[in-house]
Amino acid sequence: MLITSLEYRVYSIPLREPFKIALREIRETEVVVVRLATDAGVYGYGEAAPEPCVTGETLGTVTAALEYLAPLLEGADPFAIERAHRLMDAALTGNTAAKCAIDLALYDLMGKAAGMPVWRLLGGADPRVQSDMTVGIADPAHMAASARRYVEDEGFRIIKMKVGIDPVSDERAVAAVSEAISGRAALRVDANQGYTRATAARMLEVFAAHGVEEAEQLVSADDLEGLAWLRGRAQGVAIMADEAIHAPSDAARACRLGAVDKINIKLMKCGGLFPALAINALAEASGVGCMVGCMLETPIAISAGLALAAARENIRDTDCDSYRYYAPDAVAIAGSFAEEGDTVVLSEEPGLGVNVTW
Repeated sequence: MLITSLEYRVYSIPLREPFKIALREIRETEVVVVRLATDAGVYGYGEAAPEPCVTGETLGTVTAALEYLAPLLEGADPFAIERAHRLMDAALTGNTAAKCAIDLALYDLMGKAAGMPVWRLLGGADPRVQSDMTVGIADPAHMAASARRYVEDEGFRIIKMKVGIDPVSDERAVAAVSEAISGRAALRVDANQGYTRATAARMLEVFAAHGVEEAEQLVSADDLEGLAWLRGRAQGVAIMADEAIHAPSDAARACRLGAVDKINIKLMKCGGLFPALAINALAEASGVGCMVGCMLETPIAISAGLALAAARENIRDTDCDSYRYYAPDAVAIAGSFAEEGDTVVLSEEPGLGVNVTW
């Protein structure tokens, strides 16, 4: 089975309500879906969800990158995944969301050719994967009500709340959410680079006082030394890096500095499943755990992230909740996984198990 062509389509997806983080507010998202055709009549699907303030990509750069990289794939064997990445990296620096779309389509093809789901192809044994649910920045009372609903009505056992714009408001919001879910769910925070070192140190005291178990990307992505400094003052709150970790080399440096307790692996940041596996391996060798997170992705990339989590024990949990923010019937892409409260049960459908209306 050899690749004959690459096509892509753009999907605009409205959210059911605005989603605000320290970096920006989002009301609608756009993704690029890739379809790789083969001489066997089998198609592989992948996805790019560009996030300009994280990977530096836009809808325009993704589509341009895909057109630039497409000739490299003609006649390629989908199973030659390392060679595909080496060719892409040699031809074009960065552009990780675009490369991720191709990577996921290749894995989708591999699974279909092998007659097995990607999570089994990667070595997974258990199809059940737990996810947290994220609460965007809003009025503290609204954040508390959202967290309570996710726990009481939808069965989530981990709540991640966004912070990082205003420390005073953040303190009120953390107190309100902590009270709303007290004893029924774990609480984590994500500052999306919103604090200085000094502010982050003060906020760690607040987080510890309200039972926060984990704090994500407290300071600028280029300040791993700052994360290491904060980790020494964390008062029992685990420190996670997100925007600071794009490539395996970033993970190696974070581990070497002792900067993190956990790394948030996002397929869009690193370029897909193949480099994500390398990041996890480096972290595991250093005694650092991982989580699989996401951008505002459809079930294509979500299925891939969940497959990765199901296949590696060092990936201890996931933050694969973004598709839940979409407005009803907003996108013609369906995953074959099932939801049981906060747990996703992956299917036995070959490949990524997604149904795309093309």
